[in-house]
Amino acid sequence: MILFGGIGMGAFVYGKKSGSLKPVIIGIALMAYPYFVESSLLIFLIGALLTAALFVFRD
Repeated sequence: MILFGGIGMGAFVYGKKSGSLKPVIIGIALMAYPYFVESSLLIFLIGALLTAALFVFRD
């Protein structure tokens, strides 16, 4: 899904510039997981959880 891929790219770039590992890992996960999940509902749920994780696990 393009939406979560864009959020993942933003998190990845932010993490690289700030030197924080958590946004980099979550960003990579957001960009990669749709390749392994077929169900649209699961793609949306996993993407929402990973996006929420960006805010819960911020430094």
